[in-house]
Amino acid sequence: MNRKINLKQNLKKIYVSSRKRELWLSLLVITLSLSAQNAVANSSGISANNLEVQQQRRAITGIVSDSNGEPLPGVTVQVVGREGGVITDIDGRYTINAAPEESLRFSYVGMRQVTTVAGNLTTLNITMQEDAELLDEVTITAFATQKRESVVSSIETINPRELRIPSSNLTTALAGRLAGVISYQRSGEPGNDNAQFFVRGVTTFGYASSPLILLDGFEVSSSDLARVDPDNIEQFAVLKDATAAALYGSKGANGVIMVTTKRGVAGKPKISIRADGRLSAPTQVLETVDGPTYMRLYNEAQFNDNPLLEPYYSAQKIQNTIDNLNEYAYPNLDWYDIMFKPHTFNQHYNMNVSGGGSVVKYYLSVSYDKDTGILRDNKLNNFKNNIDIDRFNILANITMDLTSTTKMDINMNSIFENFTGPLDNTNDIFASVVASNPVEFPKYYLPDEKTAYVKHTLFGSDATGTMINPYAQMVRGYKDGSLGRITSQFSLDQNMDAVLEGLMARAKISIKNDNRYENYRSYVPYLYNIKSYDEFSDTYVLQEVRRGTDALSDPTITRDGEFKVYMEGGLTYANTLNDLHDVSGLLIYTQEEAKNTGIYLPQDMTIQRTLPQRNQGLRARVNYGFNSKYLAELSLTYTGSEKFDKSHRWGIFPAFGLGYIVSNEPFWSPLENTISNFKLKYSWGKVGNDQIAGAADRFFFLSDISTGAGGYRWGRDFNTNYGGFNINRYANPMITWEIAQKQNIGIEVDLFKNHAVKLILEYFTENRKQIYQARANLPATMGLTSAVHGNVGEVKSGGWDGSIDVNHSFNKDLWIQGRFNFTFAQNEYVQNEEPEYRWPYLSDIGWPINTWKGYIAERLFIDQADVNNSPVQELGSVPQPGDIKYKDINGDGRVNSDDQVHIGYPTVPEITYGFGLSGGYKNFDISCFFQGQDRVSFFIDPNARRYDPDRFGIAPFAGHRGALKIIAEDHWNPNNPVSHAFWPRLSATINQNNSVQNSTWWLRNGRFLRLKTVEVGYTLPNKWIGSVPFSMVRLYFTGQNLLSISDFKLWDPEMAGNGLAYPLQRVYNVGLNITF
Repeated sequence: MNRKINLKQNLKKIYVSSRKRELWLSLLVITLSLSAQNAVANSSGISANNLEVQQQRRAITGIVSDSNGEPLPGVTVQVVGREGGVITDIDGRYTINAAPEESLRFSYVGMRQVTTVAGNLTTLNITMQEDAELLDEVTITAFATQKRESVVSSIETINPRELRIPSSNLTTALAGRLAGVISYQRSGEPGNDNAQFFVRGVTTFGYASSPLILLDGFEVSSSDLARVDPDNIEQFAVLKDATAAALYGSKGANGVIMVTTKRGVAGKPKISIRADGRLSAPTQVLETVDGPTYMRLYNEAQFNDNPLLEPYYSAQKIQNTIDNLNEYAYPNLDWYDIMFKPHTFNQHYNMNVSGGGSVVKYYLSVSYDKDTGILRDNKLNNFKNNIDIDRFNILANITMDLTSTTKMDINMNSIFENFTGPLDNTNDIFASVVASNPVEFPKYYLPDEKTAYVKHTLFGSDATGTMINPYAQMVRGYKDGSLGRITSQFSLDQNMDAVLEGLMARAKISIKNDNRYENYRSYVPYLYNIKSYDEFSDTYVLQEVRRGTDALSDPTITRDGEFKVYMEGGLTYANTLNDLHDVSGLLIYTQEEAKNTGIYLPQDMTIQRTLPQRNQGLRARVNYGFNSKYLAELSLTYTGSEKFDKSHRWGIFPAFGLGYIVSNEPFWSPLENTISNFKLKYSWGKVGNDQIAGAADRFFFLSDISTGAGGYRWGRDFNTNYGGFNINRYANPMITWEIAQKQNIGIEVDLFKNHAVKLILEYFTENRKQIYQARANLPATMGLTSAVHGNVGEVKSGGWDGSIDVNHSFNKDLWIQGRFNFTFAQNEYVQNEEPEYRWPYLSDIGWPINTWKGYIAERLFIDQADVNNSPVQELGSVPQPGDIKYKDINGDGRVNSDDQVHIGYPTVPEITYGFGLSGGYKNFDISCFFQGQDRVSFFIDPNARRYDPDRFGIAPFAGHRGALKIIAEDHWNPNNPVSHAFWPRLSATINQNNSVQNSTWWLRNGRFLRLKTVEVGYTLPNKWIGSVPFSMVRLYFTGQNLLSISDFKLWDPEMAGNGLAYPLQRVYNVGLNITF
């Protein structure tokens, strides 16, 4: 309590000192004003009515507060029709002179204006209500803000409250919530569960297709965005078309995501505390077969390969396993249950405080996240291999009015993270469950007489030690590390009305220091197998099949970092002339430099890594509006990139937009109560992209040459060898920007006088040209040692997106809100470097990006006669009954690579949508949100590969791999030759060259509808709180990923072809939010 009083006293001191300065300025202004008024009075006289009103004026005092009863400092109080006014102090108090018949107007940012007659009152207390419409009227744009009605660009915004889901990763909240954003999540691993997202779909097959992300105007990565706490977000916007993104020149071609954090508001300190506890479990778990089933199926697979072989697993072994004779001699393992916990518990906390006076305003926030994985630790180890992340986010935004015309902002945003995890990639660990044999050995053995005193774990293995024990692999080591990221921003805004009314000068500098440290330690597990087992005494003798190490290895340490400086300076202008002409504009210069500060291995340390990366640009925009009806915008960006030759280093990116607010025409007045807003808009422009290749291809105008490639023998006896040179990349001074030419047509409609229903519908197109790619048709006789690249690719894309928002209050106790949005984005190749195909259908031209080629699977071969009477399948092996039969596309009697065609939809959804409903009655509130996607395909990988970083095969038995339950339940066999079973014939060696081809057999439709979130909340009535100094206490329950509707049942459909990775999580969250 004393701390609160002291804080209040300190704020008052700040306030009083600032008011003293303002008092002297005010006295000066009043003196000058009175002199002017006296001069006018002496020259023209004062009317009797004015004298009478002045004589009736008396002092009126009061307190202005918000709906929670908190005083509002900084409220402007004016007498209607009179110049000047007063401002409430830090306690919300004011004093003003007014006559009984005069009206008082109370104005405050974000609050509904209040106007009331003074009357005969001497005390007048006012309560102001938050104006949600007013808050929505200002939209963030590139380098500025604009009134919503004057925006001709395509900009999608969202209330940050909708991004508050039970996840520590902000990117997982985007799917289905923003029109124009296509987003999906492929992994649920804590710390690596970022969602992929694209603005209006994928519009290039070049190196970079993700949008530019700006946090408080500073470029950040998607991982940085993932760590932003929604409680700290003031505005979240997506810039979709050319007029919105053109000012970002070389980086805006893929769209822009802009996030601004909260700022302080003058008033008493307002403290908010949030605490969340989250129970997290997989949305779906892969089911594998039990031991006896596995052995029967393995014997069947071996019989299909060679009927003359004896069964690999004897009937006695199968029966002993069923009888659970000895869990070590006859194991029957569920590797998933052994390696993973059914659920885990995570935590999130946030505390923020905001307030200030007329000089200094502040917003301070601290967040803490505790995320853990579902991997089981080995209790015999002295370290943890489960995922364990501790993260602190610290945000400090301070605004200072240095003078009446000068404002300075100081923003500090820091992230500190410590993490621990398994040595291997978690996707590999989960994939190993399917790849592991359930009956060959246990996770580890209990010691026999010989090994009773060893100090290491007796991990199980087969007799040769070649089968991998997935549990031993998971617990054989760990990695830990830390991340520190500090971003500091300093900006200065100078009002220059003295030079030109509406003119503002701006300067900003942003500095980011990023450091990451990782440490890896491991040991080699000892592997054992049962040499002999005595059923009578139920004892076994172990044999060591691989010797391991008793201690952890020395640490392997990696360090990475980046230091980035961004500078911005320029002028902005905004003014209304003659109440008809709204004119605004800006001229901004920007410069950025980034340098890697990590420690690299010698082979990775190149000159390119040591040189800082730089770019700079000049950006200009002009906006014009006439009579709030006709709108125009013109922008031009002149930007340079170090990556290109000086003849192509600078690019010019123009854009323009037009708007027409039809509802502001006089002829619209009969409709204004039904259609309160009707706006048409159009935009066109060009935007660039210099992120056309990786770091190794940084300077395209220089050749990349390495030494030590082969050698030459010179000299008299040719015995002297001289090391050669290899050209890794040929210089090409003609390489330049990737250019996106965008076009947008939109309509905005608000229904009813209170704008209860808002509809936005937009049609967009884009031509992406000069895509950087390798040339495909250069003859080998040119003697080139590496590929030659050029700006030759081209893609055409387009589609629709839109949203509908409904907001209605039935009375003060009952309200409802609804939202629906959708995105439909298609693309196709226009120009692509590819071989000169014999068959035109093999070309990618005209087909969407991310569409795969494959064979058309007709059915499974029924018998040998069916094989003999079908086209010859030249896929590397002779097909057998039960293998997949493919269609002969070109009719030449053979099935080979010439018979592959484009199949399915792209692997990135062409359609995404979301809809939600929320409502409240008195102190209760409830909301739900659904997310869906369509026109998307993916492949089940039927291969036997175990550690492919992109695809994990589900083929059983090859190398004694495990088997999924669905394969056991639905596969072809000679006794039941079903032509459309899920799995072809079983094989212990796998028919790699026939049934595992990319084909429609393994193609699946990725559409689904998901109940993404449900939240139920209750706000305690003030009378329950009593004397506790809380202004609001809310309890809530939130569920995430609760239900999915999909034709695909094997794993979570959103994971697509990555189904064997760390599963997506279903979350149950209980939270408490307190403000005071």
